[in-house]
Amino acid sequence: MASYKYNGEWLQERRVGFVGAILKSVAPTELGFRVARRGRRFPRNLLKPRFFSWLLLLLLAALFFFLAAFGLKLHSHGNEEENNLPLSVEVHEEISTNEDATVWPPPKSKRRKHFPCEVGLAASVDYILEPKSYMNFTEFSLDYVDRETNPLHANSLESRFGGYQTLEEREQSFFVRNQTIHCGFVKGLPRLSSTGFELSENDKAYMNTCRVAVSSCIFGSSDFLRRPTSRLISEFSQKNVCFVMFVDEETLSKLSSEGHTPDEKGNVGLWKIVVVRNLPYLDMRKTGKVPKFLSHRLFPSSRYSIWIDSKMRLNTDPMLIIEFFLWRMRAEYAISNHYDRHCVWDEVLQNKRLNKYNHTAIDEQFMFYQSDGLRKFDPSGPNTPLPSYVPEGSFIIRAHTPMSNLFSCLWFNEVDRFTSRDQLSFAYTYLKLRRMNPKRRFHLNMFKDCQRRALAKLFKHRTATSPPPP
Repeated sequence: MASYKYNGEWLQERRVGFVGAILKSVAPTELGFRVARRGRRFPRNLLKPRFFSWLLLLLLAALFFFLAAFGLKLHSHGNEEENNLPLSVEVHEEISTNEDATVWPPPKSKRRKHFPCEVGLAASVDYILEPKSYMNFTEFSLDYVDRETNPLHANSLESRFGGYQTLEEREQSFFVRNQTIHCGFVKGLPRLSSTGFELSENDKAYMNTCRVAVSSCIFGSSDFLRRPTSRLISEFSQKNVCFVMFVDEETLSKLSSEGHTPDEKGNVGLWKIVVVRNLPYLDMRKTGKVPKFLSHRLFPSSRYSIWIDSKMRLNTDPMLIIEFFLWRMRAEYAISNHYDRHCVWDEVLQNKRLNKYNHTAIDEQFMFYQSDGLRKFDPSGPNTPLPSYVPEGSFIIRAHTPMSNLFSCLWFNEVDRFTSRDQLSFAYTYLKLRRMNPKRRFHLNMFKDCQRRALAKLFKHRTATSPPPP
């Protein structure tokens, strides 16, 4: 026991412990209690290592119980959210049958990358010259139906841009001979309205002066305006080649709001903007096939034309392109093969997988083609006439020969009759034309896709042009 001095006397200190020390530090007064000014020494028990050990264990235990309770709560909330998700029946079945299965991350995309390759173009337009005998291809006379006279549709209330071609007329149109065929721009009956794709008289007059044409189109504001790279286009081509961009009024307004306002001559850069009114189809993709396939009708005086999709920017002189892919290859029509698919069977599956068009319409077209002789692509077959049966149709180079014009009309008629997915009808049209005219050769040059990529820069479309028809 310790001693302390109080009023001159030595007294023994009574040890009352920690609680007692606290109570004794509070002295009674008339108004209540007050804390004594002189505090007691801190209890020595708190300074012992054993006390700190028990205190640490107590804190750890409290932390453990807190984390366990909080984690359980999070897990419960997660299950509630998961149960409230709008999952499909197939997903719910998958979850119920594989509750204990390990969930793996989705596989990475295996889509291959494609790059341009070298094209042996001439160094300059100064060194090229059209061969004298180049246009010595199959000769015949080809005229086009101007007004619908089919008596079966005399009472029809609707005019059609492609006309009302019967199956018999369609079959006969594949023969290479002097004939008049359906090829768009068919006027309706006198009492009916125009069938569409109306151009101003000034634009028609301008297009009638073109000898070489480069054309593209944007309908429904589906793309940005991508101007040809002027520094890569020779002065000769800028003066002698027509660069025409077909747009509708909606697209013209959109482009103007983005700063692409035509000048007093109707030009934006090298592009001559030609406005199309009264579009012939509700499907914008199908409307786009008119300038794509029927350039010989839009540019009646032109000897050559190049079609470039609006998702591409031309980076090569058009005369160098014509010299390499047509003159040098002795071809009257040039188009690249598809970068990934070569068989129509695969193209059909891909169109349905990506929901590019109504599946029933695709199946009807595909069954019709199979019944008329379409076969699978055989890359090793000795009689396979093309390196691919599926084209990449965003870049087409044409000489306006009778055979080239006939093929373009036939291909357009298939798109008009069936779906707008022209890659489905290309091989059928080419093979049928070839099969029905064994002694009349069509000189088609199908070049590599990597060469197409070297001619123009590829971009993505702004938006989808239109949803698949019901």
